[in-house]
Order: sequence, then structure tokens, then C-alpha cells
Amino acid sequence: MTESKKTPARPTLKAVRGTRDLLPDQTPLWNHVEATARALFARYGFGEIRTPIFETTELFARGVGEETDIVSKEMFTWEDGERFDKDLLRGYWYQKNEVRITHGLVRPNDFVGAYINGYADNTHESATSEAVAFAGQADAKAIKQLEAADINPKDEDFSTLKLGSPIQLRRLVVPSPIPDKKEEWLTDTFVIEYVFGNFNKSSQSLTLRPESTAGVVRAYIEHKLGETGQLQKLYYIGPQFRRERPQRGRYRQFWQIGAEVIGPQSSGSESPLRDAEILEMLASLLDELGIRDWHLELNSVGSSEDRVRYNAALREALQPVKHLLCEDNQRRADTNPLRVLDSKEEADQDLINALPKIADYLGPESKAHFDQVLAALDACGVPYNLNPRLVRGLDYYTRTTFEFTVTTGLGTQNALLGGGRYDGLSEMLGGPKAPGIGFAIGEDRLILTLQAQAEADGISTAPAKLDAYIAPLTPAQNPAALALARELRTAGLTVEVGDGTFKLRKSFDIADTLARHIILLGEDEVSTKILTVKTFATGEQIKVPRTEVAKHLHS
Repeated sequence: MTESKKTPARPTLKAVRGTRDLLPDQTPLWNHVEATARALFARYGFGEIRTPIFETTELFARGVGEETDIVSKEMFTWEDGERFDKDLLRGYWYQKNEVRITHGLVRPNDFVGAYINGYADNTHESATSEAVAFAGQADAKAIKQLEAADINPKDEDFSTLKLGSPIQLRRLVVPSPIPDKKEEWLTDTFVIEYVFGNFNKSSQSLTLRPESTAGVVRAYIEHKLGETGQLQKLYYIGPQFRRERPQRGRYRQFWQIGAEVIGPQSSGSESPLRDAEILEMLASLLDELGIRDWHLELNSVGSSEDRVRYNAALREALQPVKHLLCEDNQRRADTNPLRVLDSKEEADQDLINALPKIADYLGPESKAHFDQVLAALDACGVPYNLNPRLVRGLDYYTRTTFEFTVTTGLGTQNALLGGGRYDGLSEMLGGPKAPGIGFAIGEDRLILTLQAQAEADGISTAPAKLDAYIAPLTPAQNPAALALARELRTAGLTVEVGDGTFKLRKSFDIADTLARHIILLGEDEVSTKILTVKTFATGEQIKVPRTEVAKHLHS
């Protein structure tokens, strides 16, 4: 007797490291946060914008900065593959056939009428008229398009060249990986010519967005939103992607809630009031969500000119001590000295604290701008701490920069959100001058904070129970149960429907887990329209007329 071979078990598939699933018992808190944010943003005149989750890599290299950790280490980037370049093939063919082409006409649909000199005596009288098209491959579509194309030269073209007939031959030119491949004649008037070589465009580099500000500004430029002359107040909610070491509150796919205020100078986009309004709005959002003990850390990194002076001073101050810093900070000291100030490396803190302060390098305009931001916050009663080391990690920031930190749920990495002004970003991306300011909230970290607060307070963050569970006592009552559920749901109640095949004990167990009430629906209840309703919290079981059930459940 032969022993049957067991099929090896397939490995269990799991979410990729640094990503996670949000299950139905978790998402209600996320939905609450997002709904609260949407409602508050609407009160401040913001509208939602949704941009692609991937963009060209160049967008982030130019906007975020090539020497930032995000661009140099953390982006998910790939090459999008090569594409056929028709212009490259056309140009090569023209050059190759320059001697025998006397004239060419560009026609619609990328077809070219070419008049080819005869080979015998090189005179117009013996010339052949050809219609030439170029394609990536000789497939049925390319052949059909050339066959159907109306590309005959006009009468005056023939008279000029002394040609007495219309197009005599159709030639489809395609690339070939095989040298010296012979022409292929499909008919007496249609030939496929093969050209050896690589006629593909270089591949396009694409990146999953590591942040959304650059994409929003790209959209502002592309759709000419600045031409309205109005201030653009835009918010977004969505996933971002960074290839960093996963840890508590930090994932490779993470969610952000963010907003941007951008527009031409004439719209008031450069005003300190815009900075203060963003900060006051964030304070209101955290208060409405119930975030306690938040702290606003605030600084000005000055204008681009101020930063040039400050960077020079930092480089000079870092040179004598650079060898004492960690490897990352040694690199930053050369490539992007401001990022040294943002370092959390414990062993480097004393050296970093002794470095020059940017406040001493602010020009008069930057200082006046920052003073007006502080005055507006004071008027609104929004508390803040001045933090001269706060520079943020992205190259596009100018003037006001900020972070909100919390004391609960996030440990030492306690930043909940951050942002700043980016007055030159639009121009860096090839757009018009459009001062702006924005922020991004780490939604994963915000949720962690809310959960930690609820746990400390002994409050459950579990989803609320349904209003009712309808338990048909036999399969015959299933249709009536669904009809009742439809009626109650239309009245705004949350309802689950059981099944008449369930034993009564099973129905009660399910109902107690899911709902506040159970409605028993047997033959008597269907016929009399008097329903049996039990409330689990009190244990009370009563008879309720069907017409009064919705009101009873609402109470």
C-alpha cells in the first residue's frame, strides 16, 4: 500500500511589515476623527482636494529636497518601464533616407506623405509617392490605420513635383531587435520596413507620495488655481508612504490629515494672519477631539536669504565638532546643517544646544512677520512655546514653523502634527509666486493619543452597539424580519437581522453582543403586529405595537 503524499501547506499571507489592517472595531474612532476634522475645516472655508498617491520622483526631489532623509532614504520609488518613442524612430528614418526624400508633408494621425526619388535617374518624372507611418510594432491596429488613412497629397503638391499620380505605396516603419531584417510585403502596395535599434523613451521614475504638500502645490500650478486671484484653502485626508523602520505610531503606510493655504500675494496668502489662523484652527481641532495637554512649539526659520546666512553660520560652528556627532549628523553637517537641529540623537544634544540660534539671523521683515503671528495668537488666547531648534525636516519651509506635541500615548517621539510656511515652493516647482502655509497631522499618532487618554480615563473606545437585533423564530418569519429591519433603518435606527434557523439561545447571545435590544418575531408577532422587545441593560421585556417600535428604540 503506497502512502499518499501530502500537499505541502501554503504559507499564510500577512500584511507587509510596516502596514496594517484597520478592522471594523477600530474604524469608528478613525471615522469620528475624520468627520470632526471635515466639519471644522468647512467652518474655516476649506475645501477637500484629492491628489494621486504617486507622483513623478522629480516632484519630491525638487519640492521636499534631495538631501532630506525622506528623499535620500525613505521613498518608495520605481521605474515605470520604457515606452516607444515615435519621434525618435521618425527622426532616425528621415536621416537614413535623406538622400531619396525630396519632400514630406505632415498629415493628421501622425502619418507622413513622402515623395521618394526614383533610383534610376533621380528625376521627378520617375519618382514614387509613398505614404509612410511609424509605429512601435506591426500589429493589426497600425496596419489598419495606415490602410484607412486619407493622406494623399493635394493636386498642387503633385504639380510642384511633376508627379502625375496619387500615393502608390504605403510603408509602415517599425523597430526590430534583429539587424538587417528584410522588408515584409503584405500586398503590392503595402510594405513593412524593419529598422534595427532601440527607439524607446527612457523610463519614468515614479514615487509613492511621502507627503502631500508638494502634490497639492503641483495641482495648484497645473490647474491654474492662482489665476482666480482667490486664496485657496485646501485640505486632504489620505495615506502616505515612507520606507522607514516601523515603530509605535510610525508605519510605512500611514495616514495624514492636512491642509494648505496658498494663493497669489494679492490674495493675502503671505499675511501673518494666515499663519495664526492655521494655528488657531489646529488648537480648536485638538480641543474638539478632546486632546489634552497639547503644546504648540513655534519658531521662525526666516526667509531664504536669512537661511543662507544661518546655514553658513551653522556650517562654521559645526566644523570643529562634527567628528563628535553621530554618523547621520556628520553627513547632515555637510549636506543640510539645519537638519542637525532636528536630530533626536541623545548623545549629540549638548553640542546641538550650543549651536547658533536662528533668531539672531532673522532679517527685519522675517522678524516683523513672526512678531505679528505671535500677537494674533496672543489675541486668540492660543498658548505657545518658542523653540529655536524647531526647523522641520523639509527644505521648502520658510518663516513660521510649528509642531504640536502631547504628553500621552506617544512616548519620547511626541510630535502629533507639524507644518510651516513655504513661500517659495510654487516657484521651485516651476509655477508662479504663490506664498503658502500648511500642516499635516499624523492620524495614526492622533488615534494612539485618543486611545491612551481613553484607557487612562477608563473609557471604552469600542464601537457603539446597534439599536436592535431582530430574531425571527422560524425560517417562515425571515421575510417579515427583513421588512421590519427596512422599516426601522429608514427611521434612522441601526439594525441587524438574524435567521430563523438559529436556536433562540444563539439569537440571544448574538443580540447581547451586538445590540441594545432584541426583537422577537414569531408567528404571533407577525399576525398581531405586537412585537416582543427586550432591553439588555435593564432586562425588561415588553410588548410594543409595531407602529411604536421605532419610537421605543429611539428613547
